[in-house]
Amino acid sequence: MLRSAITVSLVEEARGGPFVFWNGLEDAFEKAKALGYDAIEVFAPGPDAIPTGELQRLVDASGLKVAAVGTGAGMVKHGLSLTDPDSSKRTAAQDFVRSMIDFGGPLGAPAIIGSMQGRFGGDVNHEQALDLLAESLEVLGPHAATYNVPLIYEPLNRYETNLIKTVAEGVTFLNRLSTDNVKLLADLFHMNIEEADVAAAIREGGDAIGHIHFVDSNRQAAGLGHTDFEPIAAALRDIGYNGYLCAEAFPLPDSQTAAEKTIEAFNRLFR
Repeated sequence: MLRSAITVSLVEEARGGPFVFWNGLEDAFEKAKALGYDAIEVFAPGPDAIPTGELQRLVDASGLKVAAVGTGAGMVKHGLSLTDPDSSKRTAAQDFVRSMIDFGGPLGAPAIIGSMQGRFGGDVNHEQALDLLAESLEVLGPHAATYNVPLIYEPLNRYETNLIKTVAEGVTFLNRLSTDNVKLLADLFHMNIEEADVAAAIREGGDAIGHIHFVDSNRQAAGLGHTDFEPIAAALRDIGYNGYLCAEAFPLPDSQTAAEKTIEAFNRLFR
C-alpha cells in the first residue's frame, strides 16, 4: 500500500529550502498526525542533533513512522561529498552517511544520498566521479542492509549535479554495482526538468525505485504547479510501487497549506 510522508528540516543552514515543516520534530509529528500522514522524513544536521530516544518517543506517541532520513547536511554544513578528489574528505563523507544510516536504521528509515553525491569537474572527470561514487555505495549499501533497509540514491536535475540526472541513468549506474541494496529516489520535481515523460521514466525504473518525492513542477505542494499526476499515479500502480510518497516541497504559501494540499492530492490519487 502506498504511504504518505512529509518533510521536516532541522538544518538552519538550509532554511529557505524545499522542506515543509521547520519548527522542530514535535511540531511536525503533531501536524502530520492531525492531517492523516503516515510518516515523517527527517532532514537533520547529524545523528547527534536529536536527543537519544526522542525520535522513537515521537514515533511511539504518534503512531507515525520515519519514512527516511536525509544526509544533505553533510554537504550543506560540512562541504562533504562522496566524489571529492581528496580521499580524506571522501572518507569523512562516507563516515557521515554511515552515521545517518545508523541513526535511521533502527527505526526502519533508509538514508537518502542526494547532494552528497557531489559532481565532477577539475581534476575529476565524469567517469572517475562515477567510479568514486560507486566505491562509496558498495560500502554503504551493505551497511544499510544490516538494518534491513536500502540505501536510497537520488538523481538530481542539471542545476544540482552533473553526474546522474535521469531514472534511466540511475538504473544503468545501479546495474554496475555488486550490491543490490541501493534503490533510486524518483523526485518528481527533478524529473519534471530532466525527463521527457515522467510516467514512462517511472515504468522504466520499475523495482529499482525505492522512494518518491511527491512534489509539483515548481517544487511546491502537489496541486500548486502544472504537473499532471494522473499518469504518474497510474505508472506507480503499474510497477507495483508500495513505498512512501513524501512531500519535499517549499512551505508555500505556508507550511500548513503546503501540508494540506499535499495530503489532499495524495488521498485523491492513491486512496
